Amino acid sequence: MEPIPLPSYIHYELLLQLLERQTSFAVSQKPAVREQVHQLIGTLRKALAQQKQLEQSCQRSNLPIEYRWSLNSANLEPNHSPDVFPLGQKPEVSK
Repeated sequence: MEPIPLPSYIHYELLLQLLERQTSFAVSQKPAVREQVHQLIGTLRKALAQQKQLEQSCQRSNLPIEYRWSLNSANLEPNHSPDVFPLGQKPEVSK
């Protein structure tokens, strides 16, 4: 069976550090916005905890897990409409 792709923990860590160290500081004088930032931080922590629960379920079911650092993978080709461009790619402009 193919490993189940999951985000690497570094993705959560990067977002949490950015929000805790820089965003929180930038909005420290704006209570309403600061509260939203704290809610977002809590949501990310919950998402990480839920991912860990999913990993435990996979382990109990003997399902392999593969941590991904990006959407790019040598074995994966995204299924997308020809009218939709993948992130980071721009349509060719004909002259």
